[in-house]
Amino acid sequence: MVFLSYPSTAPNLLLYNESMPRTILHLDLDAFYCSVEEIQNPQLRGKPFAVGGKPDERGVVASCSYAARALGIRSAMPMSRAAHLCRGLIIVPGRHKLYSEYSQKVMEKLHNLTPLIEQISIDEAFLDITDIQADKTRLALDLQSAIRTELNLPSSVGIASNKLVAKIATEVGKKSSKKKNEPPFGFTVVPAGEESKFLAPLPADMLWGVGPKTNARLVELGIHTIGDIANWPERELVSLFGENGRDLWHHAHGIDNRPVTTESETKSVSQETTFNVDVHDQKTLEKTLREQAHDVASQLRRNDLAGKTVKLKIRWPDFTTLTRQVTLPTSTDNEDEIFRAAVKLMNTVRKPNQAVRLIGVGVSGIGSPARQLSLWDVGSEKSRKLQEVVDELQEKYGKNVIRKGD
Repeated sequence: MVFLSYPSTAPNLLLYNESMPRTILHLDLDAFYCSVEEIQNPQLRGKPFAVGGKPDERGVVASCSYAARALGIRSAMPMSRAAHLCRGLIIVPGRHKLYSEYSQKVMEKLHNLTPLIEQISIDEAFLDITDIQADKTRLALDLQSAIRTELNLPSSVGIASNKLVAKIATEVGKKSSKKKNEPPFGFTVVPAGEESKFLAPLPADMLWGVGPKTNARLVELGIHTIGDIANWPERELVSLFGENGRDLWHHAHGIDNRPVTTESETKSVSQETTFNVDVHDQKTLEKTLREQAHDVASQLRRNDLAGKTVKLKIRWPDFTTLTRQVTLPTSTDNEDEIFRAAVKLMNTVRKPNQAVRLIGVGVSGIGSPARQLSLWDVGSEKSRKLQEVVDELQEKYGKNVIRKGD
């Protein structure tokens, strides 16, 4: 049996194999930000428009309508480039609070089906529907239809025996759609045992772990499809790509044993800022780092977390991007410590008066904060408690109600 891809109006075709150990459903909301904007303003439907920043302020395309995509516009493209491709492009500022509200409505529908949900972004999730006693294809079609009729949101669905193949199935369904200026409403089912056959003809760069550099190396080796990867001996891929080669071999055969994880572990917290105009002034850069350190530290404290590694990201006007990091002696959720480490990192890579396009601060090595105190830590504990009070005030009355002096 080969995989089937069909629109949501397709008849009830039973493709679920009862011997399959797991059934994973991947759902992706089509052009989510644009779909929400069309609900708010129906006059946008069918027109080329993009959600994102202004072209003259270095904005980028966060999402674009299918009419805009037909003109070559893509997400993450500079808005200035998008405006050049389409002179009449309508640019809509993003409304992330509104998008979050719609995302929550969708996730509520998913939770009504099963608690085994792994939300991987604002518009995307995996569901483990193995134990649901129903025709899995009919269930997924009904879910897709309910999201469309009740929330006015288009979505695409992939079903397979694991997360890897289910996600790729969703992408295949989207790309195989014949609709040009409308959402694809993709729906693709890969029956158990057909994973390798389904993946084999697809381009190698559709596989997880194949980025631009890896794909370029694969092309040099005459490897163009996922099937080509699967035909190489595992040991040779390991010798060429290290442990990533082992993953490539397993993924190319459709093997992915990762379960649906219902709680996402926080691995890092970060903030970054792209300046409208290149910044040369040291004080302005330090002020930005202070604000970012404050936001990162606040987020850590809200989640009762702390991190041990502080990372700086900095981008020059020519788009050269550097990252530097330092590991602290102990984990921290303290704004001052994060700020001082970030400034020190910046000063190691930036020349005096050198222009900066983007700057960001992150903390990784996340875990529970250490609370055991020694005699010498009493002052730090007082500072932490004071900061918690400040956090509460700012949460209630806004960031500007009270701030530390610089």
